[in-house]
Amino acid sequence: MNKLLYKIWVKGYVQGVGFRWSAAREASTRDITGFVKNMPDGSVYIEAEGTREQLAGFAAWCRKGPGVGFVDSAKITEHPPAGYKEFRIER
Repeated sequence: MNKLLYKIWVKGYVQGVGFRWSAAREASTRDITGFVKNMPDGSVYIEAEGTREQLAGFAAWCRKGPGVGFVDSAKITEHPPAGYKEFRIER
């Protein structure tokens, strides 16, 4: 099982609406590891590690968000895996 790392920058109305918690729940259901955190510019940054199939579904979720607030854009870049053991919410 080859793992990849997606670095995802989500912009829109994504802070203060439970986006990080929803992303963590979504990652958990897909067995994705990594982290999510709010950024000073109002965006959300995610590092998500999993198989291409797991990450494709997660990336699609990131493009639409949890249904509260809204996503203007999600920029996704692919990188070698970092070896995360869990998915966490950073402050």
